[in-house]
Amino acid sequence: MNQLRRSFRFWIFLVALVNVFTSMGAAIAETKPASQPRWDAPHHPNPFIPGYYADASVLQTAKDTFVYATEDPWGGRTLGCWRSADLEHWSWCSLNWPTKEAATSPTSGDSMVWAPSVIAKNGRYHMYVAVGSEVWTGVADSPTGPWKNPLGNKPLIPGNYRPGYHMIDAEVFLDTDGQAYLYWGSGLHWVNGHCFVVKLKPDMKTFDGEPRDVTPAHYFEAPFLYKHGGKYFLMYSEGKTTDSTYNVRYAVGSSPMGPFHEGVNSPLLVSDEANSILGPGHHAIFERGGKSYIVYHRHSLPFDSSSVRRQLCMDELTFSVDGEPQKIVPTHLGPALLRKTVRDAGALPATASASSSLDAIHDAKRVTDDNYATRWIPAAADKNPWLELDLHKVVEPSRTEIRFEYAWKPYHFKLLASVDGKTWTAVENHDSDDDAGSPVTITGLPRVRYLRLEFPVQATPVSIFEWDVY
Repeated sequence: MNQLRRSFRFWIFLVALVNVFTSMGAAIAETKPASQPRWDAPHHPNPFIPGYYADASVLQTAKDTFVYATEDPWGGRTLGCWRSADLEHWSWCSLNWPTKEAATSPTSGDSMVWAPSVIAKNGRYHMYVAVGSEVWTGVADSPTGPWKNPLGNKPLIPGNYRPGYHMIDAEVFLDTDGQAYLYWGSGLHWVNGHCFVVKLKPDMKTFDGEPRDVTPAHYFEAPFLYKHGGKYFLMYSEGKTTDSTYNVRYAVGSSPMGPFHEGVNSPLLVSDEANSILGPGHHAIFERGGKSYIVYHRHSLPFDSSSVRRQLCMDELTFSVDGEPQKIVPTHLGPALLRKTVRDAGALPATASASSSLDAIHDAKRVTDDNYATRWIPAAADKNPWLELDLHKVVEPSRTEIRFEYAWKPYHFKLLASVDGKTWTAVENHDSDDDAGSPVTITGLPRVRYLRLEFPVQATPVSIFEWDVY
């Protein structure tokens, strides 16, 4: 009998041990990044905007969504701005302000235009943006301007406001009671910085009281205040935006003015090197349809450590039953919000060929794969490259759309058409430095089976994300 009992206890012990290891395996499986389709597979909604941008701000109106962002690498002479009615198809917008030339003062540094934050209040639009490592403010009656500086020709926060810290990455937060707050601050030389906050008066250009230092643990830059379930979440980035250490963290407070203590799920968003997702950070959050979404930048691919070219991606942000934000899984597919339809739905079937391609990753076929992570580049020795689409039958398209690598740079090209691939007719000649934007849309096409883009020698190297015909 004793031997039977010992044997019974032994089997109970074995079953318990198996359960423990099973639970451990499940826990490990939960924390291990899930395998995703390759980053260069067709029909990936992330990145959701063509080109290189960082530090996004999202503004929603009754009709459209606008994304304002830093132009990469390391900022441009103005901001990037994109507009969409459905979050799937985006058009580039040109802004009159800010510019490096217009936003400069005796305390300005050499830094370019960085990190915008835009909100709507009382029928007007307010922007806070870093230029020359100091914060400037603008106001407009329309999301696309014209914008002007309500302070004349001076910054809201001069570069020497707090010596030893970057006066950049300003982010405005509008509470449910209508009170506005401004957050800003960054470290220097990759050493963690300080985060400041101040109330804004109703004019949105004057401090209401003295700024307060509310720096949470592990803070480097990019503050973003988000309110959910009565709690205030101060979210921010740490690490180097130049590599895979960059991440998004958060801290919790009961007031917009803090104090803030780091959250239990911080960091929220980190690199997933196994799935080619590197350096996610400097984010914004917006809500739609009762859900929350995070827009952030991460490195373009293939990763090049010698160049900072980031792209904008979007994923869903969820909360636990106790109101804590859950860890974010960065994806190439993006949230369902970006996948209501295939982005190139309605485009005519086409096969692309070219005079040359840089390599297999940058092959001509990339211009028809509906993936803004990939693009066509001709070989370096190809001084007069061409790119051609075969539509497989003679048709009369309504338009063609070309998304070049840089929306703000002009590209010179000729568009030719042919029904047999032998005799070509000139359709359009883009030879002006004013011909910038994205997509470049051309209408009035003849009956055609083949379309060809020919590129003369030009200052901007040729590179195309997508070329569609409708």
